[in-house]
Amino acid sequence: MTDLMTTTIDEEQQATRLDDLVRRLSEQSVVKHFDAYADVDWDAPEMAIDPHDPRWEFFPDHPLGATEWYQSLPQETRAEMGLRAIVGNMKAGLQFESVLKRGLLEYAFKLPDNSPEFRYVYHEVIEEAHHSLMFQEFVNRSGLEVPGLTWDMKLGARRVIAMARRFPAQFFVFVLGGEDPIDHVQRTVLRSGRAIHPLSERIMRIHVTEEARHLSFARQYLRQNVPTLPRWQRAVMSVQAPIILHMMAGVMMRPPKDLVRRYDIPKKVLREAYRADGPAGQGVRDSLRKVRTLLVELGLVGPVGKRLWKRFRLWDEPEPAAPAG
Repeated sequence: MTDLMTTTIDEEQQATRLDDLVRRLSEQSVVKHFDAYADVDWDAPEMAIDPHDPRWEFFPDHPLGATEWYQSLPQETRAEMGLRAIVGNMKAGLQFESVLKRGLLEYAFKLPDNSPEFRYVYHEVIEEAHHSLMFQEFVNRSGLEVPGLTWDMKLGARRVIAMARRFPAQFFVFVLGGEDPIDHVQRTVLRSGRAIHPLSERIMRIHVTEEARHLSFARQYLRQNVPTLPRWQRAVMSVQAPIILHMMAGVMMRPPKDLVRRYDIPKKVLREAYRADGPAGQGVRDSLRKVRTLLVELGLVGPVGKRLWKRFRLWDEPEPAAPAG
């Protein structure tokens, strides 16, 4: 009886924390939000996209940028390749956010009246719509055509959208898998102190500011709801999470096939640049550290799931706790 009462109290406290959080996030969305056109000076001379601008080049610590093959290319080719990679990521990003927005609307469809989540979810949909407008405007102004998401991910989009209503906890793992890696990459670039094209920098700063709210909501949703799920659903999540994260991180962190074909990047160079035991592999693991830590905290990394994390080279042992005192 005491255990049941304790569980009930814990669930009520978690629900209160989520309600408080979404109210704060909704208020922040009113106080600090961005418009894709009012807050980006697209027509300013410094925002113009020159495909040969050296600021598009990969940094020396980029997986491809570090290779002798890339460094031996003419400067204009290096810049064009870097710009095409950015455009490819933005195209994939706006397509991912299309799936995300439709999934959020499916999730909101079943929320009861007076749910604070309803208002927050619509704020997030509005913000994601402005992100998609920014990304598409950048793609348009680049003059480049890129495919974006792979065909299999486009095919699976409807399943993800349906998941938001039928199995929202799994949907929010998908959300973190798409948003955490790119958020990690953008924050790393912005902190680097290197010369970044001002249009790219402006878009990234807007994106990371608002994505912080979106990530916060997804994590708190999982903290509240996963412990209340049936055991079989938690088992499914334990196995599916590393598969989803492996797929999403691959899209965000590896060069698209279109880029590889267009510049005829040798397989040897790709193996060198993106080997799992090198800096690129560690970069992927670092980009998933927050979501991996959360899933461990929630008991969603069982023996089978952990084997999958290791098989996909996504696992890092948790850092030891600092000694007391």
